[in-house]
Amino acid sequence: MSDLTGIEMQDRRPFAEVGPSVGRAGTPTPARLRVTMLGRMDVRAVTGESLVPRSRKTRAVLGVLAMDAPTPISRQRLAELLWSRRGEDQARGSLRQALHELQDVLGEWGRGLIVATRETVAINTEGVWIDAREVPAMARDRLEALNLLQADLLADLDGLDAAFDIWLAEQRRRLRDVALDAATARLAAAGNVEQRVQEARRVLAIDPAQEPVWRILIRAEAERGDRGTAFAAWEECRRIFAERFRSAPSPETSALAESLRGEVAAPVQVTPRRGSIRGARLGVVPLRLIGGGTDADVSLGLAGEITAALARFRWLVLVDSSSVAAAERQPGGGEELGLDFSLSGSVQRSGDRVRVTLRLTDHRPPESVVWAERFDRDAGDILALQDEIAAEVVARVDPEILLIEANRAVARPHVHANAYDLLLRAIPAIYRLDRQSYELAGRMLDEATRLEPDYAPAFAWHAYWHLFLVGQGWAQNDGDVLAKSEELASRAVALDPSDAQALTVLGHVRAFLHHRVAEAVTLYDRALALNPNLPMAWVFSALALSYRGQHAEALTRWERYKRLAPLHPHAFFFDAARLVPLLLLHRHADVDADARRVTALHAGFTFPYKAWLSALGHLGRREQAAEVRARLLAIEPDFTLAKARERAPMRVPADLDHYLGGLRRAGIS
Repeated sequence: MSDLTGIEMQDRRPFAEVGPSVGRAGTPTPARLRVTMLGRMDVRAVTGESLVPRSRKTRAVLGVLAMDAPTPISRQRLAELLWSRRGEDQARGSLRQALHELQDVLGEWGRGLIVATRETVAINTEGVWIDAREVPAMARDRLEALNLLQADLLADLDGLDAAFDIWLAEQRRRLRDVALDAATARLAAAGNVEQRVQEARRVLAIDPAQEPVWRILIRAEAERGDRGTAFAAWEECRRIFAERFRSAPSPETSALAESLRGEVAAPVQVTPRRGSIRGARLGVVPLRLIGGGTDADVSLGLAGEITAALARFRWLVLVDSSSVAAAERQPGGGEELGLDFSLSGSVQRSGDRVRVTLRLTDHRPPESVVWAERFDRDAGDILALQDEIAAEVVARVDPEILLIEANRAVARPHVHANAYDLLLRAIPAIYRLDRQSYELAGRMLDEATRLEPDYAPAFAWHAYWHLFLVGQGWAQNDGDVLAKSEELASRAVALDPSDAQALTVLGHVRAFLHHRVAEAVTLYDRALALNPNLPMAWVFSALALSYRGQHAEALTRWERYKRLAPLHPHAFFFDAARLVPLLLLHRHADVDADARRVTALHAGFTFPYKAWLSALGHLGRREQAAEVRARLLAIEPDFTLAKARERAPMRVPADLDHYLGGLRRAGIS
């Protein structure tokens, strides 16, 4: 029996045997509660009584608090992690309900466990044993702890909320890194060839991308005199790199395998599924016809229009629809095409109406439908119908795929990451606008541009990162940031002059940071000519038009974005753009209403608060303005009227005066 008492997942012994926790004075405190989070969550009292909350979100609240214990976490942060799609008041109410449920289920055993103030919540760790906090410290010395550490943290809580999923992926990555460090240390301490084989396989079970460890394993198997097993390890290495990482092992590893040839026949070559990946591979399946009255031209034409429209998004790799159709008729259903995603569906006509039903399937295990939508249209003008549906489909599918790819990239090992992987990991961190994650995103984008200096999207997103740096008030030196953003965005366009998103980012750099609005409008026009279905281009061009006084046209462009992508994942930013023309048209009550909705989507984004404050100043709502001002200054404490004047890109003096006058009346000095 193992001597690692107290951490076995199914251990139900009295807590006197499990071991104490450490109290504030550094003296052992008898454990009365055990919280297990490696694997499925389990909470037990000293008697063995189960105290697991029934609600998954309540368990998630406990999990977040336990990981940071005893450090307090703000209620706002907890609400944003688990109720990110709700308004602030509703999210905070849901959090209060979860905390009440947690206290009720813990009963007397949880007395004093939850330490709550009006703004923060924490766990008092005295008398509480939390495996995810205790086990990592044992992993180097005890094999049982290392094995436990490889279980997925909170394995039963995936999918609660996109923000929580990101947090959970980061916590799992951190624990995986601890396990990898411990396993690597055990490998370094291995005293003989048998131990090296065993410990190398243990490392590779945690992270199969550790190529130097593959070489250690291959050499060790050969040293044991088993060349066949050594070659089998080499083949496994090549297979994993081909299937999981879509690359080949380094020449050094290949040379090692070649040096062992002689007694063993050369293995069959493993061809990577595809080469250097810089985008998701997508195919549009010709739409299925339902009903004898349906015109086949609608199905074929719509599939072609959608494919052509998607091809304008430079990061997607489109497979020709005819190739997809041919492969679908072959045994295996097109597996040889190596599709990551496919878009399929049906067309049905009824009188003068056409119904198009579409679904997006993610083919990576476990295969699943990740998006579906139905479009009902008048069948009078078939060409217009195809254009309209194709535009809306691609504007909605593109961000869905990007979000899925980003979440998948976050969960992958960080070693051997290429520029595309780094870019995907950085994008959700940018939009979270959490300072620590944001700085990490900047480092990842910097590394992406260094790794692949010809990859335009990495430069465009790095420039985009600098835009938020200034907008949030986080830039240490605005002049340096302005120059760097221009350099990065210009480089992206130079690398790929037909990349609509790169042109859009360069336009926003010119308009928002450099106040060169006329140049920006020209860039947006080119971007929209290249890809008329890019929501970002419609939003930023709307802002630029408003900056130069064309507010009605700005609203028209913003409405085009909203028709294309009414539920865009980054609506907290894109929807906020409408506040500028509304404010400068003196529609202050509309600004107030819209700003409430926008800030409910993301409370940490400073941009909407500034237009909102100006509108409240003009409305004379001093109490509400004081509340909004406090929220803004909590994020950007050095925001002043002088700073607002310096950054404001409005080109019409009356518009600038209106904006600043409202801020002044709202209490900004």
